[in-house]
Amino acid sequence: MTMIPILFEDGEALVIDKPAGLPLDRPRAGGESLENHLDDLRLGFQRRPAPVHRLDRDTSGCLLLARNPKALKRFAKAFEERLVQKRYLGLIAGELAETEGTIELALSKISSASEGWRMIPARKGKPAVTHWRTLASHQGMTLVEFRPETGRTHQIRVHAASGLGTALLGDPVYGDGSSARRTMLHAAGLEVSREGKDSIAATSPLPADFVALGFEDG
Repeated sequence: MTMIPILFEDGEALVIDKPAGLPLDRPRAGGESLENHLDDLRLGFQRRPAPVHRLDRDTSGCLLLARNPKALKRFAKAFEERLVQKRYLGLIAGELAETEGTIELALSKISSASEGWRMIPARKGKPAVTHWRTLASHQGMTLVEFRPETGRTHQIRVHAASGLGTALLGDPVYGDGSSARRTMLHAAGLEVSREGKDSIAATSPLPADFVALGFEDG
């Protein structure tokens, strides 16, 4: 089991560079999860750190962990109150007519026995806002920066599919899932302001599978 890279560390917080494919919760069928790494991530502290927010299994990049219960409560409140700046990078097929914009599509959860659960745009859903801009195009793909204001489940994935009109490459739920080995979404940056302390700030380099498709960090 390889050690997960640490992007930021102080007495109350860690930001780790979560690898794609690593789920936060232990899979029902068994296998590795973030749970397996929490003892190693104590780094001399008595308590295991706890994740403050969630990243999908396929999503790589910045994940904030709290090192004590008070910090966990405070950081969770910062997420709820939208005091956290998040920057994601995603790959889509084709090029977009516009170079930047804002998607406002409320989201609601639906489920069925045959297809499981998913999020859909719905007027009566929870408000969801994502700002986006294109960064680069290469061989029929476009690298898009997403800055979500809200933190709804699958927000960027649904906003790409329904707001931009094209799903993230490799997305098995909102796209065809066949264009890449995983949903091509990366949590590239995270900043959390704190009273009386410097902000928690971390950036995660572009993963190897993005670079292999011809895109550069920066």
